[in-house]
Amino acid sequence: MMKNWFKSGAPWIWMTAGAVSLSLISVLGLLLMIAWRGLSYFWPADIYEFQLEQGQAQQKIIGEVYDTEEVSTKRLREAGLTIPSSAGESVERLLVKTGNREFVELDFRWILETDIKSAAKTTGIAVFERSKNGNFYGYVKHVIIDGQQADAEKLESVIERAVDINDKALDLQNDEIGAINYRLEKIRLEKRALELEGELTEEVKTQYQAEIEELNKNYQEYEKELFKLRQAANRDAVVVEDMRGELVEIPATQILDVHFPNDMTLLAKTGRFFVQIGKFISDDPREANTEGGVFPAIFGTVFMVILMAVIVTPFGVIAAIYLHEYAAKNNVTKIIRIAVINLAGVPSIVYGVFGLGFFVYMLGGSIDELFYPEALPNPTFGTPGVIWSALTLAILTLPVVIVSTEEGMSRIPSSLRQGSLALGATKAETLWRIIIPMASPAIMTGLILAVARAAGEVAPLMLVGVVKMAPTLPLDGNFPFIHVDRKFMHLGFHIYDVGFQSPNVEAARPLVYATAFLLVTVIVALNITAIGIRNHLREKYKSLEH
Repeated sequence: MMKNWFKSGAPWIWMTAGAVSLSLISVLGLLLMIAWRGLSYFWPADIYEFQLEQGQAQQKIIGEVYDTEEVSTKRLREAGLTIPSSAGESVERLLVKTGNREFVELDFRWILETDIKSAAKTTGIAVFERSKNGNFYGYVKHVIIDGQQADAEKLESVIERAVDINDKALDLQNDEIGAINYRLEKIRLEKRALELEGELTEEVKTQYQAEIEELNKNYQEYEKELFKLRQAANRDAVVVEDMRGELVEIPATQILDVHFPNDMTLLAKTGRFFVQIGKFISDDPREANTEGGVFPAIFGTVFMVILMAVIVTPFGVIAAIYLHEYAAKNNVTKIIRIAVINLAGVPSIVYGVFGLGFFVYMLGGSIDELFYPEALPNPTFGTPGVIWSALTLAILTLPVVIVSTEEGMSRIPSSLRQGSLALGATKAETLWRIIIPMASPAIMTGLILAVARAAGEVAPLMLVGVVKMAPTLPLDGNFPFIHVDRKFMHLGFHIYDVGFQSPNVEAARPLVYATAFLLVTVIVALNITAIGIRNHLREKYKSLEH
C-alpha cells in the first residue's frame, strides 16, 4: 500500500506543497518583523524620569526606553561595576535615549535595574524635534516672543511661526536664489564656450554683463528678504528645564516639532503616528541620515527604476525579436543564447565596475569632450550619475527581459503568423500587429522581474551614481528640468549607510527597519503597477489568441 502511494507521486506533491508553504510563511514572517520594528519607530514612546543612585551619587535621567536585556552579574562585576549581593545571576539593564546631545556625551546610555531608585512617567515632559543635535527632553518653563518673555501656553504658536518662517526661507533659498545661481553658472559656461569658438565679441560680453548685473541685483533683494526672515525667527525661543535641573534656551529656528507623549491619549498617539510616517516619507534626511525623512531616496529610487525600464524594454524586446524571428538556427545563435543566459549569473558588482569604466569614463568623458568642452576639467557626464546607474542596471536586467519575451513569442501558434502572411501582411506588419501585442504580457512579466531586481541592487550603484547625500534632485524647475547627469540617493544605499556607516548606531537601528520596509513597499507598488498593466494587455489582446 505504502509502495503504491510512493509510486503515485503523492508524497512529492505534498513535500512540494509543504516547501512552498514554509517559504511563504518565512517571507511573511520576515516582512511582519521588518514592519513591526520599522513602524514602531514612529509611535510616540512614553518618556520616563529615572532617579538613579550609584553609591553616594544620585542622578536624574529623562528619556525613552529603547531596549532591555538581561546581563550576567558576574560579567558586570568583572567589568568593575558594583552590584548588590541581593542581585540574582542576572540583572536587567535598559537602553535609554536621553537626547540633549550637546550636554551629554552620548544621547543613548545603559541603565542597570539595580541603580534605579524610582521610575515614573511624569506628565508635562516635552520632546522637541530639532534640526540639529537630535531630540531634546525637558519641561517647558516659558517662551520668548520677539525678545519678550511669554507664557508657555503660546508654545504652539511660536513653533508654528518658526516652522513657517523656516519654510519660507528654505523655499526662497532653493527656488529664487537657486535659480539665480543656476543661471549665473550657465552664463559662465556659455561665455566659455563662445570664447573657445572665438565668437565672444564685445557686444555679446555687454549683453551677458547686463544680464549678470540684473541677476546680481535680484540676488541682493532676495538675500535681504532671506536675512529678514532669519532675523524674525531668531527673536523667538523656548526655555526648557532639562534633566540636570538647568534652564536651556532653545532657538525657535532649530525646533521642527514638539509633543508631550505622556499627556497624549491613544487617539492622539495614533494621529501622531501617522503624522510621523508622513514626515518620514516627505522630509529630507538630517544628522548624517540618522534623522528626518527619506524623500530624496524614494524619489531617486523610483526615478532610476523608471529610467532603467524605459531603456531596457526596447533593447530587450528588439534582441528577443531578432533571436526568435530572424536569427538562423546555427552555432552563432546558440553561442549568443548561452552568453545571454550567462549574463544573468554575473555578480552585480562586476556590472558596476563595467559601468564605471565604460559608461562613466569612456562614454561620459567622450560626451564631455564633444559637447561640454567649456566645463572641462570639471566633468558633466564624465562622472557618476543617474543616467549611468540606469544604463548599468539595464544591462544587468537585460537577460531577464530577453528570455521572458522569447518565452512569450514561442507560445504564439505559428498558424497566426502564416495566416497573417497569407492575407498579404509583411513580416514586419505581422510582428507589429500580431506577435508583439500577443507577447506584451510576457514582456511585462520580464519588466516586472527586472524592476524587482533593479530596485534592490546597491553594489553597482555605489560605483556609478548613488551618494550618501544628494544636494539636489534629478528633477527641478531649471531647464531642461530633468538632469540625468546628477547623482542621486537610493533607499538600498540609505539602508547600508545608516546601518553600517552611522556615527550613532543605536539611533540608526530602528531607522534601518523603517527604510527597509519602505523599500519593500516601493518595490511592491512598482510591481503591482506593472502587473496591472500586464493584466490589462492580456485581456485586450485575448481575442487574437482565438
